[in-house]
Amino acid sequence: MLLNPIISFVNSPLEQFEVTNLIGINAPIFGYLNISLTNLGLYSILVLFLIVGIHLAGNNEIKLVPSKWSIALESLYASIHSMVREQLGKEIYLPFIYSIFFFILIANLTGNIPYSFTITTSIMVSIGFSFTILIAVTILGLSIHKLHFFSYFVPSGTPLALVPLLVLIELTSYLARAFSLGIRLFANVVAGHTLMKILSTFLYKMFSAGVLAAIITLIPFSLFLAICGLELAVSVIQAYVFTILTCSYIKDVIYLH
Repeated sequence: MLLNPIISFVNSPLEQFEVTNLIGINAPIFGYLNISLTNLGLYSILVLFLIVGIHLAGNNEIKLVPSKWSIALESLYASIHSMVREQLGKEIYLPFIYSIFFFILIANLTGNIPYSFTITTSIMVSIGFSFTILIAVTILGLSIHKLHFFSYFVPSGTPLALVPLLVLIELTSYLARAFSLGIRLFANVVAGHTLMKILSTFLYKMFSAGVLAAIITLIPFSLFLAICGLELAVSVIQAYVFTILTCSYIKDVIYLH
């Protein structure tokens, strides 16, 4: 009676999102020192090396004819540059925005490889990103506008009697960005990967059921391939949405609207 729940728990679609310890070293240094490498840390390092490697492969400084990698990176850079210029009007924020976009994009795409780990499915990473961005944006607003920054929480033309209530509402809305930005990324990626895990498990059992069942399963398998393509598109879209919302938050504190 207890065996089936245990099996279903072990084969849970959510198991792929667990952060597990891969290597651990306990050393009696400074009293006690524990050094561990988790799958989250491993894939974070892998994503970093992939980003550096892609940009090195796209380096076109010594070539007369640009390579496909170089053209793709230049097109991507031009798109992000255009978005920053239209949203903010200042290119000083381009390296920051470009780095965020590329990290989330590569992390999402890497997570689509079977048996890999998706960094953005960790709530600590997603919320950590959004909290860090909110704190940085707040510091930016205070450095530009000083105490006038707090006028952002008082809409123009507000009656004096409603100021306390509207300030509370605006402050709550402002702080909610720290959660909404990260949760949006986390929820969309987790939902897609969970669906793919459920469907792949179902299709595997259908293909293993016999020749006739395997032939019939080719129809839902084609739909599964379409969903895989959709998940790749979602990986790109979520990186773009996260980036453009970050630009929007920076724009709000720069121009206070």
